[in-house]
Amino acid sequence: MPKSKKRQKLGCLLAIPLLIGILAVGAWLWFKSELAPMPKGPSYLTRYPRQESFDKVLLDLQAKGVVRDVVALKLYARWKHASEPVPEGTYRFQPGMTVDAVLKALRSKIVQMVRIPETNFSYRTANLLAQKQVVDDAEEYKSLINDPAQFGTDVSFPLPKSSLEGYLFPDTYDLPPLLGAHDTIVRQLRAFESKIYPLLKGASDPNKILTIASMVEMEAAKDKDRPLIAGVIANRLNKGMPLQIDATVLYALQEWRRLTFADYRNTISPYNTYLHPGLPPGPICSPSVKSVEAALHPAKHDFFYYVAMPTGFHVFAHSYEEHLANIAKRRAAMAKKP
Repeated sequence: MPKSKKRQKLGCLLAIPLLIGILAVGAWLWFKSELAPMPKGPSYLTRYPRQESFDKVLLDLQAKGVVRDVVALKLYARWKHASEPVPEGTYRFQPGMTVDAVLKALRSKIVQMVRIPETNFSYRTANLLAQKQVVDDAEEYKSLINDPAQFGTDVSFPLPKSSLEGYLFPDTYDLPPLLGAHDTIVRQLRAFESKIYPLLKGASDPNKILTIASMVEMEAAKDKDRPLIAGVIANRLNKGMPLQIDATVLYALQEWRRLTFADYRNTISPYNTYLHPGLPPGPICSPSVKSVEAALHPAKHDFFYYVAMPTGFHVFAHSYEEHLANIAKRRAAMAKKP
């Protein structure tokens, strides 16, 4: 073979690895540049209501300016063995995150434990959920509570017709931001179904029991007092006496504050148990198991009055005169408090 042809062949052989090297360097520079963080921006929350494909989530992140190139990130994620589908949940992202931070965020759905107190009127829960960003607006929760038919297929027990007040079990729940009112209410109803409904199966009027239990919940601070207060409610109902429970007036006002004498007189509502004898139309909160048990099994006694002492316990009275004496005892005890 002539020397010129040998040189040509040798030149070609040397050029191939050089070309491969140039291409490899170019690919690496492209890969590195496409994995570089985007310009910084404000963080944001997004929710996937069901498991979502990795590719779909990357496209969402690209549209939001969090990732630069979907193809490059998919290749990197596969190399890292981190390209699984994204589970249902709420996630936080921010433009300017590194690719490793993005992949970590996709495996770190937000857990937010929210305590819904037993003494919450539903409107107070609505405000709490809005504050925690569980719902966009408190009205979203309030509106659905007044539409029980929306949840007929979510639970197996019969729902009331006009309001879910009393059926929204108070507990600590994982309620991440953006969960929404519907899914929050479903969780509360299912907790009610497992913890409260079994107690009510033998009751002739479950709504009546829940209504009494809700008032017991609002009045009692100590478990020992719950059946005693339920007994006072039963005694007053049997005598045809007005229940005169402040919490029912507050429920009618949809406010939480100190009541005035004008509130007792001028709050025109069937929930005002100072003006209307008998039970209010329905529960005023969602009671605990202890309060439902007290409503089912009220203590047998002949008390008609009670007043809360600074200790949290109540003192009970047979007559109005005895009740006034107990009020005086309360005032004296309060005056001694530092």
